[in-house]
Amino acid sequence: MHLLEPFGRWNSLYSGDLDRWNPLGRQERPVEGYHLLYDHLIHPDWDSLGSETLYVKVLFADYPLGFAVLELMGEWNDALNNDVMWLKRELVDPLLAGGIRKFVLIGENVLNFHGDDDAYYEEWAEDLEGGWLVAMGFREHVCLDWDQQGMQRYMHYGSSWTDPAWRTRHPLQLYWMITVLFHPGLNIPEDLPTLNP
Repeated sequence: MHLLEPFGRWNSLYSGDLDRWNPLGRQERPVEGYHLLYDHLIHPDWDSLGSETLYVKVLFADYPLGFAVLELMGEWNDALNNDVMWLKRELVDPLLAGGIRKFVLIGENVLNFHGDDDAYYEEWAEDLEGGWLVAMGFREHVCLDWDQQGMQRYMHYGSSWTDPAWRTRHPLQLYWMITVLFHPGLNIPEDLPTLNP
């Protein structure tokens, strides 16, 4: 697990260190060189929320569009660690203060979900004010656990919301692909930037 890094192909498009709304971007890296997730070492490029089980990286944020992509790593455990509280208070609230209202959560590296109270999810959904929360790439058993917790009231997830080719796209392409799912009459702009091969 210590070799698993956050997605880095958008690093030239966004730097968390330069983002005044991203409090984790200026975070000091662990002295030992790695984070700990239970008895596993986690790559130091993941940012700590203060949770013992969930790590995150802001991959991209565009404040004029009010859009951010967050990649998650570990175990999303609300029952023991109230991970949604850590995520909401330590990262999402500052991003909301900067005007972000449209969130994509990338969850390919989230191994499990353990639910509890849904108050923070409800608060997050209310804070979006016409925006959206889309969870992409989460494992099927995580989505099934979300179904049992009633999370579909607060976020969009599952196969129809997942773009398996997101890594090959410019983040603005991803933004528009999701936006037209919410507004089918909109056309995707033809002059969107692309990623260099």
